[in-house]
Amino acid sequence: MSAQPLASPAVPAWCRYVGADGGPRVGAIDPAAGRFVDLGPLDVVALLAAGCLRAADLAARIAKAPTVPAPTRFLPPVPRGGKILCLAKNYVAHAKEFGAEAPPEPIFFAKLPDTLAAHGDDVIVPHWLDSRVDHEAELGLVLGFHDPAGVGAKRFDAASAPSLVAGYTLLNDVTARKLQGQDRDQKYPWLRSKSFDTSCPVGPFVVPADAIDASDLRITMRVNGAVRQDARTSAMVFGVAPALLAMARVTTLRPGDLVAMGTPEGVSPVVAGDVMEVEIERVGVLRNRVVKEPAP
Repeated sequence: MSAQPLASPAVPAWCRYVGADGGPRVGAIDPAAGRFVDLGPLDVVALLAAGCLRAADLAARIAKAPTVPAPTRFLPPVPRGGKILCLAKNYVAHAKEFGAEAPPEPIFFAKLPDTLAAHGDDVIVPHWLDSRVDHEAELGLVLGFHDPAGVGAKRFDAASAPSLVAGYTLLNDVTARKLQGQDRDQKYPWLRSKSFDTSCPVGPFVVPADAIDASDLRITMRVNGAVRQDARTSAMVFGVAPALLAMARVTTLRPGDLVAMGTPEGVSPVVAGDVMEVEIERVGVLRNRVVKEPAP
């Protein structure tokens, strides 16, 4: 994919990227100052488990960090290994476009770790998959909270649930749509339709959760520049607290986990050569090209 201008978030935000030595590094952007800084080869999950990378902590780190050129290659904001939990049918209009109703309680599924892809990476459609593949623009949550004993979060109330979110990012839940329908008809799980490698682009930046209000942000998807999805996060059926409470009933939530908050209406097919752009107001733009894996 040819180089495109990097869209800055509205406030300071952090990311992971490939450094000059080829290794992973943590960086940050300060849009008001117009500079990108290197924070070093830090362990993001450890920082999240220490309650770091909130607005004040990030500002202090940026103030002491050297200015460097903006990255040419990003990494997913969190490394592979954590959970990727995704809300389904969390916008009424999206549920209705597939002949369904919004659920009475949050329903969710998981994507596998190898679905993760970074801003600028190709989304690679498997060579054997010759049916419809769709984009799904979503608000992503990066979980992070003080967890020195490594026990995670299992029992908490609605008032404290938002404190488990360290930041907001962009996510594209790429889906093998026809395969999903076939599996649903056979009463199979959605795993293969949601979990082919590179089917979860995320990033590039994470905006600290205490720096913006994400309850009413515009979220769009463009394909080759044409708008396909256009909605607001205020249209979600379930917000952060009920989503996390439902998930924690089943699985312990941990720093570094990702949560996808569901996609609005307007999902549609993409094919090899298409460029997908998720844009969320104040958070930035996530851009990825679709390619077809060559047959072996």
